[in-house]
Amino acid sequence: MRKEILVTCPEFEQRVLHTDGALEEQAGSADELIYVLRGSGSATVAGERVELAPGTAAYIAAGSTWRVDDADGLELLSVLVHDPLPPETTHAAVSLAEADAARATAGRMFRLLAPCRSATQFVGYIPAGRAPDHFHRYDEVVYVLEGEGELHIGGESSPLAPGTCVHLPATLVHSLENFGPGEMQVLGVFRPAGSPAEAYYPDGTQATY
Repeated sequence: MRKEILVTCPEFEQRVLHTDGALEEQAGSADELIYVLRGSGSATVAGERVELAPGTAAYIAAGSTWRVDDADGLELLSVLVHDPLPPETTHAAVSLAEADAARATAGRMFRLLAPCRSATQFVGYIPAGRAPDHFHRYDEVVYVLEGEGELHIGGESSPLAPGTCVHLPATLVHSLENFGPGEMQVLGVFRPAGSPAEAYYPDGTQATY
């Protein structure tokens, strides 16, 4: 098993887990949200068997145990959510294909994934072009799944490509640009939990669809 730590901050730790065999994890004092990037396999989460394929997402409450029972080129994006709220359930699993789509600002869409009281996990679909500058009232970590573009903050720009990870603190004014021609897809986790559609322009007014 190989582990890459991508982002660490007071709210989150974002990492990628690579394995071709068994893997056992203990959520410890943090909630954990995982998403299958590549490969296949199966896992046992709080005693329940979960089939793993690209687009599978799962939530594991703090203190619960989960393990990968078998794997073939499995890559998991894992986000640890520190100081979690008391859980309503030990775990949940969902497939991206099963998640309903909803609208966000600037013509964007999103699908909510494994439910968690402490944070929201979603896949966002960003059309070609640049969104207006805006901010959120939540703290967020983002991982680019597909597409290329740039992140604009304070007059400076940074490239975005598959595998790029970004930490966006609450109230940081920013804009994502997708070079196109297809959609950019990003996996986001933010806290406090809420709607990915909630955004505000730099003057504090709420962004519209």
